[in-house]
Amino acid sequence: MRYRTQRLEIRPFEEKDRENMIDLFMDCVVKQTYMLPDYEHREDAAPLFLRLMEMCQDSSKYVRGIATGDGLVGFLNHTDIQGKEIELGYVIHPDFHGNGYMTEALKLATEELFAMGYDEVITGAFSTNATSIRVMEKCGMERLAKTDEIEYRGLTHTCVYYRKKQE
Repeated sequence: MRYRTQRLEIRPFEEKDRENMIDLFMDCVVKQTYMLPDYEHREDAAPLFLRLMEMCQDSSKYVRGIATGDGLVGFLNHTDIQGKEIELGYVIHPDFHGNGYMTEALKLATEELFAMGYDEVITGAFSTNATSIRVMEKCGMERLAKTDEIEYRGLTHTCVYYRKKQE
């Protein structure tokens, strides 16, 4: 099923998304806040795209592309599922920052996940990622007391979490 607004849709990946996804995987700005391997060559990133594309078809997982008229611009994926609670990660290409796409996509994903039977959607971000925190707040999520210290690319980051419960 596809969830959409006038400006974008969230949907399973398609083969035509490969190059845009690899652009995301290779982008230096993306890799600062979204935990990805440090691929040297585009062909090294292709297997991750294929794995995520496969996961889109598995009903026990949640992986969706974010597409606009310009094609695929980002994606959302589960990072943990515990019963009726799902934790999501998300990313949007820096060329599309500041357009409200991520807020719109996260709202759509939350709507879809509630329709799928989840009661709670949790998201997290590095505490220094003010933009991502603002996205979560604009989606009506509440900050949790939970934090984690995460090692990534030689630095320790504090991760903060937000949640939205089905009303």
